[in-house]
Amino acid sequence: MKLTKQSIIARKQLSKWKAIEIVPVKGFCCGLCFRARIMDKVEGAIIIPQVPSYPEDVLEVIAPLPLREKLELRDGDEVRLTVCPPA
Repeated sequence: MKLTKQSIIARKQLSKWKAIEIVPVKGFCCGLCFRARIMDKVEGAIIIPQVPSYPEDVLEVIAPLPLREKLELRDGDEVRLTVCPPA
């Protein structure tokens, strides 16, 4: 997901939150995971890969179902995410 300038600032604020750390098998990168609600309809997560060259204006979003189909999304559509505070 491509972020707006305002969203980039919000993404940087996530570094202050407690994340679920992803520690992969050899050959894959580490990451930080945050619970989120997508468009106030779907429970999912935001993943921030811990790669030095990873663009700050990109965010990975995962969910247990096909988001494009469920939310009728197309390339370029705006997607609202709400990050859930850590428990």
